[in-house]
Amino acid sequence: MKKIILTFISVFLFFNLKAQDIQETFSGTRILNGHSIETLKKNVLQFRVEHRFGDMLPGWNASNITQNWLGFDQASDIRFAFEYGITDKLMIGLGRIKGTGRPYRSIVDGFAKYRFMTQNKSAKKPLSMTLICSSTLTYASASSDETQIQFYPEFAHRIAYSTQLNMARKFGERFSLALMPTYVHRNYVNADDVNGLFALGSAFNLKVSKTIGIILEYYHTFHNNMLRDKNYNSLSAGFEFVTNGHLFQIVLTNSKGLSETQFIPGTYSNWLNGEFRLGFSITRNFKL
Repeated sequence: MKKIILTFISVFLFFNLKAQDIQETFSGTRILNGHSIETLKKNVLQFRVEHRFGDMLPGWNASNITQNWLGFDQASDIRFAFEYGITDKLMIGLGRIKGTGRPYRSIVDGFAKYRFMTQNKSAKKPLSMTLICSSTLTYASASSDETQIQFYPEFAHRIAYSTQLNMARKFGERFSLALMPTYVHRNYVNADDVNGLFALGSAFNLKVSKTIGIILEYYHTFHNNMLRDKNYNSLSAGFEFVTNGHLFQIVLTNSKGLSETQFIPGTYSNWLNGEFRLGFSITRNFKL
């Protein structure tokens, strides 16, 4: 796995194709589960709906097709959000997430995102770079069991944070690569877990046409305790349709959560066991 990551980084940094002035490295502000380097334009308000269903074929059991309709009878997670471009390079967002229950439910999330570099040949800028700072807060009722994470002895224990440096490069008109080094901090965890952990995200987007793209996204978490609760790295594949004012994405992923503080430390499903799910996101932009 380390060899694959190093190869990906080498291609990302040194692949010698013609650079150009770039604005739309990715079609939207998200890749699949995680953020992209893109920000909304000034005074653009975006409404987002994101959904993840249940496991499609857990244990490769064919009866799941008739009993749960490939996971459509279950909702792993749902997010509604409003996001706004303060300037062409700075945006903020506020959303409500159902939560997966492992370990949080009833979540409010917020973030600020600043694009401080845009790929530009004439200015000798080979990459686009964005800094994202986000936080989640659960307002679910506390458990009376002191051994549970949901006990929340203090209000601060309900909060988790993530910080990400998102770097991307577009090659020609159809292909984009991204690297997303990320730090996640959870204020309250199990005794045998750690509060902070690092992950390296990577992704590509291949444009089949001006309106259709194929996307792959992977987050590798660097922490030995990921094996404590049978955690897995987040792996997602999807495709997108771009229309005037709308972006529609369909995704297959082993992650249930819909924020970095959820899907990076809390992916418990294994693709090899049929534990992947269908999901989608729909966005609509409004010019204020």
